[in-house]
Amino acid sequence: MEVIERVDTIRERMQTLRCSGKRIGFVPTMGALHEGHLQLLRASVQENDITVCSIFVNPTQFNNPDDYKLYPRTIAQDTELLKTVGCDILFAPKAEDVYVQQSLLQFSFGPLEAVMEGEHRPGHFNGVATVVSKLFHFVQPHRAYFGQKDLQQVAIVKQLVQGLSFDVEVVRYPIVREEDGLAMSSRNKRLDAKQRQTAPSLYGALQLAKQQLGNKPVYSIKAAVEAYLSSMDEVQLEYFEITDPDTLRPLTNVQPGQEVALCIAAFVGPVRLIDNMLVNLNEV
Repeated sequence: MEVIERVDTIRERMQTLRCSGKRIGFVPTMGALHEGHLQLLRASVQENDITVCSIFVNPTQFNNPDDYKLYPRTIAQDTELLKTVGCDILFAPKAEDVYVQQSLLQFSFGPLEAVMEGEHRPGHFNGVATVVSKLFHFVQPHRAYFGQKDLQQVAIVKQLVQGLSFDVEVVRYPIVREEDGLAMSSRNKRLDAKQRQTAPSLYGALQLAKQQLGNKPVYSIKAAVEAYLSSMDEVQLEYFEITDPDTLRPLTNVQPGQEVALCIAAFVGPVRLIDNMLVNLNEV
């Protein structure tokens, strides 16, 4: 596996590969890799000639400086994991190479960034859009793979690709969970033993909501989720929404046969976690 740190080097390497007719798959990450990332990488290896994984903890998408500082960085372990799944190139740039000068660009995603993560993390999606645009220019992939856990981020990236006419297919893969239901996340590494036992309550809340869909009104389901999580030690709910799976706009009622996205964010101790579930009411 090649390890490339410089932007000019990755540009030259990818241009050579594309000119030789290679299909390039790309998995952008911030490191601290887990099975969710590995699922994306295996899919890319199977579906493309060359697979590139980037590891870059992007400073512009953190609206909390402490969160950026504490984000787990495990590059040595990540490198070994990438080798086990057949990744061809690890792109691990330095911040000063990605951001040669301060970025003044401002992206607007309209209603999509006004809810949930966009509402509670001002500037987050501007940072995401900036770094994804840069990475797409550097790596020039044919396909880019993202996990469903960051459902709103995937929607933002799809809108970015469409709006700027990037020649890349965005592929979304389902959430990978631990045996107790906790969505795999790099942030899970920051949970202590007690918090780790409590964290699956987010998945429990989604299951509770799913059970009540079609039988109770939306406001009642939201109240039930709030009550359920309020009984959990160290859990502070930030939001729970029942949304349209495409626009992610919150719904005030649901109809038979409708597909919805259940989306949740909560702090477990000091660690902010998100999760979601796609539900078709025909299957409830």
